[in-house]
Amino acid sequence: MDIWEDSVRATHSFLTHADIETIKLYVPHAIKAVPHLFVARENTGSIHGFLGISGQKIEMLFIATHYRGHGLGKKLIQETMSLYPITDVVVNEQNQQAIGFYEHMGFEVYDRSAIDEHGGTFPILFMRKP
Repeated sequence: MDIWEDSVRATHSFLTHADIETIKLYVPHAIKAVPHLFVARENTGSIHGFLGISGQKIEMLFIATHYRGHGLGKKLIQETMSLYPITDVVVNEQNQQAIGFYEHMGFEVYDRSAIDEHGGTFPILFMRKP
């Protein structure tokens, strides 16, 4: 949860504190429900990020603030894609950093929704790796 909250506060500036506190209630279940969870950790056991997939879709990718921009997200995606046929990801339209990252990784926007997957008023972009 610490990694999730740290990452969200650093990258989701469009969310209010109340939004984050509300979403935080659903995160433990979402993490437990994802079929495949990959965790980036040091030999000491310290976790620096995680990526969850379901089918061919990245469901979540969160990196601790002090590890962002150092290739950890890229490494998680590359290793996951070497094991699973990942083609899709959904990104908040207001999270320009994530959109740029996924574009850099070869994903392209193919659709948009004015509401998120939970019915919230946060527009989302559907991205696919051709």
